[in-house]
Amino acid sequence: MTDPLQPFYDQIAAMKEKGLYSTIRTVESPQGAWLKVNGKKVLNFCSNNYLGLAGNPRVGKAAIAAVKKYGVGPGAVRTLSGTNVLHLKLEEEMAKFKKCEAALVVQGGFIANIIAIQTIMGKEDIVISDELNHASIIDAVKIAQIGNKFIYKHNNMQDLEMKLKEVQPLAQTPRVDGSKRLVLIVTDGVFSMDGDIAPLPEIVKLAKKYGAITMTDDAHGEGVLGNFGRGIVDHFHLHGQVDIEVGTFSKALGVVGGVIAGKKELIEYYRQKARPFAFSTGLTIPDTAALIEAISMLTKSDALVKKVWANGAYLKKEFKKLGFNTGVSETPITPVMIGDENLAKTFSMKLFDHHVFATPIKFPMVALGKARIRVMPSASHTKKDLDFGIAAFAKVGKELGII
Repeated sequence: MTDPLQPFYDQIAAMKEKGLYSTIRTVESPQGAWLKVNGKKVLNFCSNNYLGLAGNPRVGKAAIAAVKKYGVGPGAVRTLSGTNVLHLKLEEEMAKFKKCEAALVVQGGFIANIIAIQTIMGKEDIVISDELNHASIIDAVKIAQIGNKFIYKHNNMQDLEMKLKEVQPLAQTPRVDGSKRLVLIVTDGVFSMDGDIAPLPEIVKLAKKYGAITMTDDAHGEGVLGNFGRGIVDHFHLHGQVDIEVGTFSKALGVVGGVIAGKKELIEYYRQKARPFAFSTGLTIPDTAALIEAISMLTKSDALVKKVWANGAYLKKEFKKLGFNTGVSETPITPVMIGDENLAKTFSMKLFDHHVFATPIKFPMVALGKARIRVMPSASHTKKDLDFGIAAFAKVGKELGII
């Protein structure tokens, strides 16, 4: 009898042949500028740990102290007996940090996007989404079963306005129950594969003109953009004008978790109605305490934010001098464009031979033929570290005929 799951097994061989198979390496050390990976000391060029907080001693110490006082797990879902005093403290500090009325902390950025969309949007509502939005936004729209989904060209405000005009007749048609349809414009803040920034002021202006609500996923903006790393809304001075701000704690803040921030009435609605919040356990005690300490550190000094920007600028300058194409990045994210999937994979493997850990980014994370090595500098990198990595890129780039 044929195994009904055989087609899935066959796909693995096909993925390997096309260069789409991902080899997942194992890290055997704390996160930092250098890692021990599969027994080898390598320069870390592929972590989202922008500010170096994942291995920060102060953050770790706060987690340990909380475990000693409160234990490890919250013990239940947040809506029963699983809301610890630290959860409320973190939500309070995040609202202050983001300059919002309120915040809801959840298990991850992916979950935060699902909650933000699924909880308020229904089948008859309308979503208009940037074509390069993160997978979690795409999946959130699917989970919400929104029947009216429109995609606008990446960061193209003329196309966004065309879509807004197109949906007006539908938007003005009531739902079956007679209520008004919601029109949601949703965008990443920083697009993680290219490092460019959404034109949020123009998006907000168009939303107001056509009666839409706005949502931004600030996963790669928090801790990087704005004063003290407060994010894209702060970067553009749009406080109170973006309806839903979603973020993640697993990147610049170095821990794990997600957040939804906005008006207190909306956040309370999420707290009461969001299924992933009501039916799954919240953040662990040490994670929550670590995040409170990380936010405290950010509010007191912007030195780490300035350092990651300086490192990103230096990398771009040196890569361009060598002849690499670093795309359209406006942030420390530094993509080195390769194109072919197998070539990107070979490039990454040769970098590892030179003690540089930089993974290939390929389909489905980016379009076919748009593969790249995405270099992620952090505040923990010294100039000596960066020069080591740049030298390795130069050697491999010349060997493979890319430069």
